[in-house]
Amino acid sequence: METKRTLLYDRHVRQGANMAVFGGYEMPLWYPSGAKAEHLTILTAAGIFDTSHMAVVKISGAAASDLLQVCFSRDLNACIGAKQKPLESGRCVYGVYLNEKGRVIDDSIVYRLEKESYIAVVNAGMGAKIAAHLSANKGSLKVEIGDLTDKVGKLDVQGPDSAKILSRILANPEKIFESMPYFSFKGHFDPASPLSDQVRLSDGTAILLSRTGYTGEFGFEIFISPEQTVRLWDMILEAGKPFGLISCGLAARDSLRAGAVLPLSHQDIGNWLFLHTPWSFALPFNKDRSGFTKFFIGDKPLRDPANAEFTYPFAGYDLRKISLPASVTDTGGSEIGTVLTCVSDMGIGRHNDRIYSISSPDRPEGFIPRGLSCGFVKTAKPLKSGQALILKDSRRKIEAEIREDIRPNRTARTDLRHFLK
Repeated sequence: METKRTLLYDRHVRQGANMAVFGGYEMPLWYPSGAKAEHLTILTAAGIFDTSHMAVVKISGAAASDLLQVCFSRDLNACIGAKQKPLESGRCVYGVYLNEKGRVIDDSIVYRLEKESYIAVVNAGMGAKIAAHLSANKGSLKVEIGDLTDKVGKLDVQGPDSAKILSRILANPEKIFESMPYFSFKGHFDPASPLSDQVRLSDGTAILLSRTGYTGEFGFEIFISPEQTVRLWDMILEAGKPFGLISCGLAARDSLRAGAVLPLSHQDIGNWLFLHTPWSFALPFNKDRSGFTKFFIGDKPLRDPANAEFTYPFAGYDLRKISLPASVTDTGGSEIGTVLTCVSDMGIGRHNDRIYSISSPDRPEGFIPRGLSCGFVKTAKPLKSGQALILKDSRRKIEAEIREDIRPNRTARTDLRHFLK
């Protein structure tokens, strides 16, 4: 398969990025600042990521929501907030596409643009596969499916100063930020859409601005027409100079998302039953979790599972990590599973058996995070929070414990107004 480059490839090379192939694209792993600095900057200031390698699929027509109800794991009639309200225009939701065996094809965020118009953001190289999956299951439904791979530019600005930086390049920031909860969005990347008037840059360029991200921290994802992508990158870098904004690569993206207990598709979720994971909220369980609120592709194996495995977050006791493949044993030496992800979150550390973040408001005086290894393990039997594990690769062993959560005091859900003070 031919390796692709995003529109920002020249910018990455000019900035001295260490490049590697990911998802079929040449992407920056880290810049001269280094992955540690990039990780910490997202927790304390702001960083910018090129995410144009992600794919976008458009689903439109009178039966668009009906098709998504069949193919997508979330119940679009009951998926927003604690009261499980229906997905409305301007809101988006995370879920997965399963095959008939209840295994993950890919994960996705689905955005409702208008009543009969949705987009699904999927992983790099998955646009054609998800578009084909939707097409294969639409039957006689009146739905149009378009693979917009490489037809949409996408950048992420993440970190506590994100809104202040974007305020410098938006035409009407006060109105845009007046009401924008987590997992909401405004605008459209198609300049011809009526929604494009909702959000424009100071020069009039239309964008879709989404209060989402893959770091666990406060920030935004920005969708824009391809021909405007490079200019937007430059605008953000310039606007972010007073705030210490830096360019960030995939290494920091990976360590941030793992510390925030977010899965990497085809690594932490994949060709095994999507059950007993930290992301079970992506399934449409009813109130007593005795069943689902709808029928969808892949639901049958989940309703009556056999030999289902268990996925758990873990944290180590220092920044040492192991390489994959790696095994998981209990303290008695019995092998009980495999390691799915193991990275070092450099923004956290332990003090008196408690994990603090560099952003924790109650962190001990003088606290300096040394970094902790963290990630996910998959086991054949259920484990309890706090259970001790040994992770082993071909070179070393490290101690770890099962955790319900990893990096504390994450800001992704914090009221936007807090960051504009």
